[in-house]
Amino acid sequence: MEFIKKTFGVCLVLFILLAGLGTGEATEPIKIGYLATLTGEGATWGQHERDGALLAIRDINAAGGVLGRPLELICYDVKGKPEDAVTAARRLIYDDHVAAIGGTNYSGIQLAIAPIADKGETPVISSTATNPAVTVDPNTGKVRPYMFRICYTDPYQGKVIADYLIKKCGAKKLAIIGDVGDPYSEGLTEFVTKRADELGVENEFWAFRGGDVDFRAQLTAAREWGADAVALTMLYKEMGLVIKQAAELDWKPFFMGGDGYSPNIFEIAGDAMEGTFWVYPMSPDDPLLDGLKAEFKKEYGKDSTEVLNMTQGYDIILMLAHAIETAGKVEGPAIRDAIENTKDLKVTHFTWTVDEEHNPLNKPAAILQAKDGDLVYLETWRPDSE
Repeated sequence: MEFIKKTFGVCLVLFILLAGLGTGEATEPIKIGYLATLTGEGATWGQHERDGALLAIRDINAAGGVLGRPLELICYDVKGKPEDAVTAARRLIYDDHVAAIGGTNYSGIQLAIAPIADKGETPVISSTATNPAVTVDPNTGKVRPYMFRICYTDPYQGKVIADYLIKKCGAKKLAIIGDVGDPYSEGLTEFVTKRADELGVENEFWAFRGGDVDFRAQLTAAREWGADAVALTMLYKEMGLVIKQAAELDWKPFFMGGDGYSPNIFEIAGDAMEGTFWVYPMSPDDPLLDGLKAEFKKEYGKDSTEVLNMTQGYDIILMLAHAIETAGKVEGPAIRDAIENTKDLKVTHFTWTVDEEHNPLNKPAAILQAKDGDLVYLETWRPDSE
């Protein structure tokens, strides 16, 4: 709140001095769009992002708004599907006339809406869409002008997973299990493999397709191959089933998953989760988040179970509000330029500088381990410094 009070309080005073408060434009809200999976698989993430974003809107408006105007959040359910996201993005841009858009947390969805955002000149900041292609077109090598992200990328996350399993856990033969056909999983698999190759460690990939629920064949093959560690490059439902079925096969390699994790995985894997490792953009137990978690509980009457997504939703709105104020006008290209040139913006969980590929610069990764039904922070891991 202190950041918001300082930033937006000054803005309100300037607006009053320069423009007065009598016009209709002064009270007309600035609309911010949000694309979130509110139903279906992944709904737990999307609901927390929406609720975090609404908290930020509340706090910013309480501090005077942006450019002397209140913010209004318009959130649509994309149901985890690119086709629904495309429809929602068009609606936000052409019907609702939003200034910018937050979300989503799926790489495949972000890739689907990127052409729409570019054509509509509307900045989009995704939460956990880690595939590099979200912000850089792999066919041209050019940065997508209106696409940004708050999370680190798959090359970095994949490097962390392989580094940790090999250097910290001592893996000699690394199995990788992933979803062919899913951009997030394919991207993460590629970079886990690349890092393992760089470190000279044997690795093999076992594939499945979205919707599969039985992974015993892949697990049996990996065990017979001699794997002593397994990198899980998919989303939480499948990760939970893999871990559970490995325990049923009485196989206990080192397991490590990426940010497709959800606390709901404990309900799926049960006691088999104990001792598994996870890469996460932040530690949910970081004291920096205590104030926001308390506000969430006060506002919604329950604890946040997806602290990452809740915080990202909140911080994405802080970035967009800062960019609109910096731009000085509610126009897509100006807001885009302001985001692109952001340096050392203090949001809730880190200091945000946007790099040349529209990623957060040097965002560290937290290593967590499952202990007694919860994830415990172990350390921060930066592969380039190890």
